[in-house]
This record gives sequence, structure tokens and C-alpha cells, in this order.
Amino acid sequence: MKNCLLTVGKPKAEYVALGLAEFQKRLKKSGGCELVQVKAVRAGKGISDQEVMAGEAANLLARLDPRDHVWALDRQGSAWSSEEWARHLDKARLSGPRRLVLVIGGALGLDRQILERANKKVSLGAATLPHELAALVTLEQLYRAYSILANSPYHKA
Repeated sequence: MKNCLLTVGKPKAEYVALGLAEFQKRLKKSGGCELVQVKAVRAGKGISDQEVMAGEAANLLARLDPRDHVWALDRQGSAWSSEEWARHLDKARLSGPRRLVLVIGGALGLDRQILERANKKVSLGAATLPHELAALVTLEQLYRAYSILANSPYHKA
């Protein structure tokens, strides 16, 4: 199974870009993880938040294949422990999807179209994170889940 992190916008902070690159490198042993960034929709006069989110959803949906297994990162989703990430990842791997896609929205979050398309909705916890930091934490959790499944010393209980 291939992995993909699909996000709105490119990281602006250098430390986030470096962190994403580091975990992308580490994930090569587990099949890798493609990073795909779609263009953010800019809010402006006469453009509502819903229009921004709908535009970003259209950009995200254009990058999804109907066969993809999609996990939407959303604060209303289920908050998983690292062990639960590993369990859900293992289940996804065994069910045979071509690609697992983890989707992170822009500053306003994900439109309902993405949430309805998602196979699972995952929360990173109660705290609000900037979307680029959420991308870094998500990639780290994916790497940690693979490490747990491989009995790697990276994850310590």
C-alpha cells in the first residue's frame, strides 16, 4: 500500500518543511509517503468561508482516486493513541487499498465533501494546531505506527 499526505498549501515554516522531509525519508522503508499539496483558496471580499472551503475541497477531491482509502484529519474525528494508529494502519494494509491518503485542510478546516468521502475521521486531539504543524504531526504518527508494526525501537510505550 502506498501512502500519501494530501494538504492544502505548502508549509511556510522551514522547520515544518524540514520535518516533513525527514519523516518522508524515514518512511521509505515502509513504502514511502508522497507529499501532495494543493493550492489554497484565498478569502477576500465577497468570498465566504464556505466558498473557500468548497474550493479547497474541489482541489483535494481532484487528487483522490475512487480506490483510495482516505483518513480526514478533523478535530471532530476520533483521537487515537499511537497504538490505535498502528492498529488502523494494519487493518487498512490488510484490506488491500492501493493507497492510504491522509487529508489535511487549510486554515478553515475540511469541507463536508471531504469528510463525507473519508473512510475515517481522525483527530490529533483537543488542541487547535496550525494546518502545517498538523501535517508534521500526522506524518510523524504515520511513521510511528509503521514503527510499532515493525517492533522498531522508535516507539517506546
